[in-house]
Amino acid sequence: MTPSLIVLWDEQSDSNVRQRVFDVLRQSIIRMTLAPGQALSEQEIADTFSVSRQPVREAFIRLSEAGLVEIRPQRGTYVVQISQAAVMEARFVREAVEVAVVGSAAEQGLSEESLDELHELIERQKRCIGPEDHDRFYQLDESFHRTLSLGAGHDSAWRVTQEVKAQLDRVRYLSLPDTTPIPKLIEQHAAILAAVVNRDSNAARAVMQAHLREILRSLPSLVERFPQMFEAASGAGRARRRVVG
Repeated sequence: MTPSLIVLWDEQSDSNVRQRVFDVLRQSIIRMTLAPGQALSEQEIADTFSVSRQPVREAFIRLSEAGLVEIRPQRGTYVVQISQAAVMEARFVREAVEVAVVGSAAEQGLSEESLDELHELIERQKRCIGPEDHDRFYQLDESFHRTLSLGAGHDSAWRVTQEVKAQLDRVRYLSLPDTTPIPKLIEQHAAILAAVVNRDSNAARAVMQAHLREILRSLPSLVERFPQMFEAASGAGRARRRVVG
């Protein structure tokens, strides 16, 4: 097991062991710590986290349903390559949900607490530009979108996007910082927040849509630069559940 997994494990908050194992493995796959094609050992992961094999087995099933691993009975579990079809599907769902969310946020307004938190997140994102701390920026980017959804009272909308966007998240992470410049993303976040503050729902929707379509420009370049990370075109239409006989 790669040492990076241990760093991600927070021993102070393991009240829900199953969820924690799943979260750590999901983030490790998204951040390419666990690379496409890599075999995953149920026993090795269990030993790393000092847990039984059951929560690891359950995490593998959930990861297969998210399209991140392939379970091959009697042969093992493997991290899958990125499916372009799944990325495009997730982008479509995310755009539909988050454009509606930001429109609602602008129409109804957000609390001062939520607005202050969003402003602070943007300031913290700016501090990622100099050292090119794309790992930290990715976390702050997630926090910005989550805070916007929760601040507008759309907790379920955020859960929906989390369920479908695992493959998309891998591409988002891979695109930083070269393919999609961090300053451009921060500028878009600032424009989104300004539209919400001004209660301009049309502008908020338009900027959010443009922001979420950045992936359409970066995906072809990423496929060309990292072909080993992506499925061949013939495999793009596979179902989300990756349990094979």
